[in-house]
Amino acid sequence: MSETNTAAQGSGQRGRGRRRKGGGEQSMVPEADFTSYYGRPVVKPSPWEADIPAYMFFGGLAAGSSMLAAGGDLTERPTLRRVGRLASLLSLTVTLVTLIHDLGRPSRFLNMLRTMKLTSPMSVGTWILSAYGPFAGLAAVSEVVDMLPGGKKGGLLRLVSALGKPAGVVAAVTAPPVAAYTAVLLADTATPSWHEAHRELPFVFVGSAAAAAGGLGLMAVPPEEAGPARRMAVGGAVLEMAAEQQMERSMGITAEPLREGTAGRLMRASKALTAAGAVGALFSGRSRVAGVVSGAALLIGSVCTRFGIFHAGQESAKDPRYTVVPQRERLDRGQPIRYEG
Repeated sequence: MSETNTAAQGSGQRGRGRRRKGGGEQSMVPEADFTSYYGRPVVKPSPWEADIPAYMFFGGLAAGSSMLAAGGDLTERPTLRRVGRLASLLSLTVTLVTLIHDLGRPSRFLNMLRTMKLTSPMSVGTWILSAYGPFAGLAAVSEVVDMLPGGKKGGLLRLVSALGKPAGVVAAVTAPPVAAYTAVLLADTATPSWHEAHRELPFVFVGSAAAAAGGLGLMAVPPEEAGPARRMAVGGAVLEMAAEQQMERSMGITAEPLREGTAGRLMRASKALTAAGAVGALFSGRSRVAGVVSGAALLIGSVCTRFGIFHAGQESAKDPRYTVVPQRERLDRGQPIRYEG
């Protein structure tokens, strides 16, 4: 931590030693090089790999699909309800697999349920998933029961079928935190581009989750039942794009990794696909082909958002200036420097 303070103070002194080049004056010292001891990053990059952005995407898709399914159930759209419930279960399964793969052993997930630490986004997120998962699973199982052949079902199957509607409603109510908490998980780290995005990142992830779930609905549901999916897709896309634009403005220098390299390519693809998918969804009307194409664009755009933000954070941790410059700016404003784990 002393390295960071030293770098910040040194950079501030060098910045005050410079003179503006206008009016015949010249720079008194060379431009500052943002380096650290032995060429090591000030902030250590996260050890996370590709399974973490996949975990974030499928968690958001599961949450959005549960909300879509509840909307289909309440508006008497059985195909939309079925697609949403089954998609939420499948996505939730992938989410748990990727999380357990990152943890290393299934027992570590269970160990996290032994206590609840409100200051730990990972602990809170584990409990959020544990509260959401059983209801989403029960709603999906009830859908499978209703698809079984034969009009008469035994007592247990009849009970499961009857619990489908209330379980689906509870899953929809608990779904938004599932879509948002992974953004808090990223922003709570010291990784510069993730931490500086803490104000808008939850809105980006929630909007992206809604756009992806709406896109899935457009792909899988006949146009006559796709009205809620269409509105969800467009609304989610608008929220995601607006929040992203505000996020990049508020991040200052730490927004640079979002525009460069692999992250830059992914974020540009995300914006183009999300915008095109939203426009296509808005005007898809009764066209199944337009719905499928628009939905696919929204789904892929949501994937690009998660992976783009993930790569941007990893790159920001490797360059000391993304740590030093924001700290120097906070010192200039009289704000204390806080160190997050």
